[in-house]
Amino acid sequence: MPQYFIAVLRPLSDGAIHVDADMGADIDALNDEMQAVGARKFAGGLGRPTAERTVRLTPDGDTDAILPLGLPVNEHLDGFWIIEAAEMAEAREWGRKAACACRSAVEVRQFL
Repeated sequence: MPQYFIAVLRPLSDGAIHVDADMGADIDALNDEMQAVGARKFAGGLGRPTAERTVRLTPDGDTDAILPLGLPVNEHLDGFWIIEAAEMAEAREWGRKAACACRSAVEVRQFL
């Protein structure tokens, strides 16, 4: 069965995201629903982008870890799920539920 990546996106301008009791309960309920039907394969949250490093290949073939991200972006990845779904429409429905539970934008893409 195809797998999909559901990414929770937050604006970089957001301070620390406060997960209140209602949001926590909604996220827990979504995880329980995904597990009950066997859709959820993996889920996790990520640390704040202030601690991120981008590892880039230098012209001489070495690597360099730089701060900040090194990309001109206005959002950061806050957490994600890897799910199984029969088709993209089903994955998008999980994405809709994730956006509601997390009170944030999400991106849904096929996981290859």
